Amino acid sequence: MVNAIEIRDLCKSYPGFTLDHLNMTLPTGYILGLVGENGAGKSTTIRLLLDLIRRDSGEISVLGNDPAESDASWKNDIGVVLDSMGLPLTVNAVQVGKMMADAFSRWDAEKYDYYLDRFDVPRDRRFGEMSNGTKMKLGIAIALSHDAKLLILDEATNGLDPLVRDDVNEVLMEFTREENRSILISSHIVSDLEKICDYIAFLHKGKLMLCEEKDVLSSQYGILSCSEDVLETVAPEAVIHVTRNTYGCRAVVRRDSIPEGHSADPIMIEELFVLMAKEGEQP
Repeated sequence: MVNAIEIRDLCKSYPGFTLDHLNMTLPTGYILGLVGENGAGKSTTIRLLLDLIRRDSGEISVLGNDPAESDASWKNDIGVVLDSMGLPLTVNAVQVGKMMADAFSRWDAEKYDYYLDRFDVPRDRRFGEMSNGTKMKLGIAIALSHDAKLLILDEATNGLDPLVRDDVNEVLMEFTREENRSILISSHIVSDLEKICDYIAFLHKGKLMLCEEKDVLSSQYGILSCSEDVLETVAPEAVIHVTRNTYGCRAVVRRDSIPEGHSADPIMIEELFVLMAKEGEQP
């Protein structure tokens, strides 16, 4: 089966920022969460995947297509939610549905109505009068209503309250119950991604720090609380971050490096990312 997304040695430079030789794969049927601080390169990566900007070098495959070389028909298979949706400010949700029926060959009006109701999107309010959260809910309803095989969502849960975010997350998990459907979702709300994603990718200042199965991350890394002497027996390359205090050390380490007789506590993915990013800042 063709992978939903394949990225090889992808580079894109702007003044003051470089997406540096990014390598990432999203297998078909899974959800990949793209994590990173503002300016890490998440939106740049997504825009490159959609051919909204041109890459400097590297290879991209989306559902088996090179976005820069294929005609636009393959985009029928992709549902997209970006931070800027580009809809006219004067149209309401009903009018948006009619526009999308002309844009997508497999538009499902009944499904669109279902998601408008589920996400409590008003049908008569103009797009320009909607809150940012409601705009995002409308975008998600559109993305889910044309039989897409791949969803690409850039900070799609921004502006949503916790109850709505939980409902959206449930909908996304429902979407991938069919084995040929996949999702790439970027977010700074790491706790949401921990709930729904099969794979997690960490971007920091344009560099990919890690891309791994979520369950593998949990099993590979842990927090070792120990003395300085014990920490010195751990291979330096297996130590992600160390905090020292008067009682000893608190170190994030690879579990396979833990000295005999010691054990590591679990670490949340958000804390792992923050500490890896901090370590990357060290001179």
